[in-house]
Formats: sequence, structure tokens, C-alpha cells
Amino acid sequence: MNWTAVGAIYRFEMSRFFRTLLQSFISPVISTSLYFVVFGAAIGSRIDEVEGVSYGAFIVPGLVMLSVITQAISNASFGIYFPKFIGTIYELLSAPINFLEIVAGYVGAAATKALFIGIVILITASLFVPMRIEHPVAMLAFLLLTCLSFALLGFILGIWASNFEQLQLVPLLVVTPLVFLGGSFYSISMLPGIWQKIALANPVVYLISGFRWSFYGLADVPIAVSLLAIAAFTGICLAVIWWIFRTGWRIRD
Repeated sequence: MNWTAVGAIYRFEMSRFFRTLLQSFISPVISTSLYFVVFGAAIGSRIDEVEGVSYGAFIVPGLVMLSVITQAISNASFGIYFPKFIGTIYELLSAPINFLEIVAGYVGAAATKALFIGIVILITASLFVPMRIEHPVAMLAFLLLTCLSFALLGFILGIWASNFEQLQLVPLLVVTPLVFLGGSFYSISMLPGIWQKIALANPVVYLISGFRWSFYGLADVPIAVSLLAIAAFTGICLAVIWWIFRTGWRIRD
């Protein structure tokens, strides 16, 4: 592994993040505050508790997952799409580094940015509601795995996209609705029977369920299934990226 190359790509991507640090810091804080005002205050005043947890605290894991997933995808997709757009990706491909080192640099930077946003949101949420984290190691593991897996997905989307509109298409029309319908602001046990079964077809349910379990010991699906789901998703993304670099799909066009 050429760690010098990985470090160079990582530092380049992180420097872009630090140039807009104020925007990157203020935006999630304001968004999280608005979610708590709208959902925590307006809806929380009508729903006291969900499975023994106050509604304001119950939605914290969902808010973190919502922001982490969208940030990981957007940072990774733009990070690899921009070199492809301006043509500098050919310099990267001709350098003496393999695809694992390229992926490690871009995906590592995107996952780090998403992790930073997740921590900022957790700190912001603690100012609004009292929280407890029953399984801190599991919480950190789920957070890191989510950042990594969706940064891999964003990397794939960045290679697939041929314009800036396509870059936003999948996150806006597919990923965000799946997160909202994945139990971010409610437990799927609150749904009618048939809709509970339909909700289980949503892969984001397993991520949010496992992450919420690490906070309050509550889960819509068994924790082992959640871990298996995120591991399988990460493996699929890695396999797709390997195939992309092996065939040159959307890179050598």
C-alpha cells in the first residue's frame, strides 16, 4: 500500500473541507436545530414517549443518520466527479498507484467529513434533549461503518454521473426518501402490520435500527441482522468499485 499517495489524496480532499469549515459547521447545526423545533417541539408535544424514550431523544439517532448518510454521499461523489469533470483523473490513473489507494484516499476523506458532521450533530442534540448512550463502542462502530459504506456509494455515484444534475439525482430522489421512510422519526412498530413488512424492504431501516439500539437498547430488527446488512452493503460497494476500475467503466470514456 502506497501510504504516501493515499495521504496526498486524503490531505487534498480535507483541505477543500477546511476551506469551507464555517459553512460545514454552521449548516448542520442550523439544520439539526430546525428539526428539533419542527419535530421535537411540534410533534413531540403530541407524542410524549416512544417505547419509553422521550420523542426528542428518540429522533436523535435518526437525525444523525440522515446527515451522515447525505454528507458521506455528497462529499465522496463530488470528490471523484470533479477530477473526472476537469480531466485531472487521467493524471491520477497514470500515477504509480492502484485503485485501492485511490479509493482509500477519497473515501477516507469523505468518511472523515461525515464523521465530523455526525459528532457535531450529537453535540448539538445534547443541548436540546438529555441523551444516553448505552453501548458507546457499538454506537461508534455503527457510525464509522455508515460513514464508510455510504462514502463508497458516493464514490460510485461520482463515477457514474456525467453531469452535476445526475450527481444530485440519486441522493435526492432515492437516498433521502429511504432515510425518511426508514424510521428516522418513528419506530416501524408504530405502522400498521402490512406497512411494517414493507418497511423491512428498506435497507436504511437496519442502519437506523442498529444505531438507535446503541443509544437506548431499542431496535426494530435484531442487532445481528443490522450488522449483517451494513457489512453486506459495504461488500457490494467494494465489489462494484473493483469492477469499475477493472473495466474502466465511466472512467476511460
